[in-house]
Amino acid sequence: MSGSSGPSSRALVLEEFGRPPALRTFDLLAAPAGGMVVACRYGGVCGTDLHLQKGHLAVPLPLVLGHEGLGVVHELGPGTAVDATGAPLRVGDTVMWASSIACGTCVPCRQYREPTLCENRRTYGVNRPTTREPALSGAWAEHIVLQPGTTVVALDRSTDPLAAMSLACAGPTVVHALFERRPVRLGETVVVQGSGPVGLAAAALAQLSGAARVVLVGGPAERLRLAAEAGIGDVHIDIAGAADPAEVLAEVLAATGGRGADLVIECAGVPAAVSQGLSLVRRGGSYLVIGQYTDAGDTLLNPHQIVFRQLDVVGSWAFSGAHVVEYVRLLPALTDRFDLAGLVTVFPLEEHAQALARVADGSVMKAVFAG
Repeated sequence: MSGSSGPSSRALVLEEFGRPPALRTFDLLAAPAGGMVVACRYGGVCGTDLHLQKGHLAVPLPLVLGHEGLGVVHELGPGTAVDATGAPLRVGDTVMWASSIACGTCVPCRQYREPTLCENRRTYGVNRPTTREPALSGAWAEHIVLQPGTTVVALDRSTDPLAAMSLACAGPTVVHALFERRPVRLGETVVVQGSGPVGLAAAALAQLSGAARVVLVGGPAERLRLAAEAGIGDVHIDIAGAADPAEVLAEVLAATGGRGADLVIECAGVPAAVSQGLSLVRRGGSYLVIGQYTDAGDTLLNPHQIVFRQLDVVGSWAFSGAHVVEYVRLLPALTDRFDLAGLVTVFPLEEHAQALARVADGSVMKAVFAG
């Protein structure tokens, strides 16, 4: 906490599971060598943040939340001169950063070439408590201190920051899934389960990848309306408000031509969606599971359907700095085709309770805090 007369910065701190975060003030430290201090322009609210608040993941407290953000370089530490692409970095540049730093030395990092599975991954807004300096290690704040090894990417001046924030975590997550795990192939029919930011990112990137048809299944209806207005998805089907989910699944199958989709991407985060999704894949097709990021429990499924349909079932976990670089590179194409900025609702830090409540009830698509 702030205890000096020097510069300070406010941040939202999760101090107790099941309780709202508290707005606290901290001393603003100098930029570390090889790192930087960024003035947070926006800190995104992700569904994972709600799970963290409820204690669904074992994270250290107290903790400045916010693993996705965008801001302006406030101070560069000694030895920090370029971003992840090699472009010069200057104070005043607008940047985004990867939420995690992989250790590079554990078995998954060096042997499996899977930094997303790093055993020692340090993640802003997730496992960097305020009891260890720098306390300002989350994006729900006026400033964040980025450590050496953080993947930082400067944004082109023509990029709308709100558009970039619309899929700040979801975009790189889906880039990893579609680039490393199971790509969308030209002409495929794709069903996306879930109409939150991850689902919209999956649908949008599937369209950019050349899918012939993208069916977006989710809810509530307002989210589907926003997706349609943004140009994301070709068919929009509400399963959240359905009296009989079986009828909705039949409607989804009909939208694929009756045989099922070549690729179904699960982005709902609801365990029951997995058994439903398996029934929507054509024989010989693929099921890509992205949304089960936190452990929401078990679900019943019929493994015969995996064998009978001869399915490829693939999981995808998080993303690395390389996927953030790729997401930023794709932003011009994404913003040219889709109205991403229209998906975002901005809240001041003081209105955190309202922001979290509206994310929880699905009445906003993407909430961000203005630092």
